Amino acid sequence: MTEPCWLLIDDDETFASTLARSLARRGIHTEIAHTPARALELASGTRVTRCVLDLNLAGESGLQLLPELLAAKPELDVVVLTGYGSIATAVEAMRKGAVNYLCKPVTAGQIIEGFEPDRHQPALRSQPPSVEELEWEHIQRVLAEHDGNISATARALNMHRRTLQRKLGKHSRWRE
Repeated sequence: MTEPCWLLIDDDETFASTLARSLARRGIHTEIAHTPARALELASGTRVTRCVLDLNLAGESGLQLLPELLAAKPELDVVVLTGYGSIATAVEAMRKGAVNYLCKPVTAGQIIEGFEPDRHQPALRSQPPSVEELEWEHIQRVLAEHDGNISATARALNMHRRTLQRKLGKHSRWRE
């Protein structure tokens, strides 16, 4: 019987190799895939038990890859990572079978905790979201509906494209 390992799927080679080294220091063996095709090839291997999946894979959606991974290996536990988190994509990831959804920057320890059963339940907020948070979630939902197309999203929101780009850029700076 072979030792189980984790599958890291991220198009950022530096991030993936750094995460693999951090996990190796914790005794976790990893395989790395930078493309959806390679990820599916590795997922069909019998050793892979857990998967860390980036939401954006060089313009392709990790959310589209998620059901394919689970079809290839139904018992696979998947944690989705993203640099631009939103409630809409978190809900979609969980609906498609992810066990957790984490926002970058994230540590190896946080990813390991993300696979723990007691971590799967989202924490309830003590206060309602702010107007800015609600606006951001709405923008993210419409952006997802238009497959990331900024111009189509701006038209759907009745907003100038540059205004939308500024809002997206401003929010990404908040997350870092």
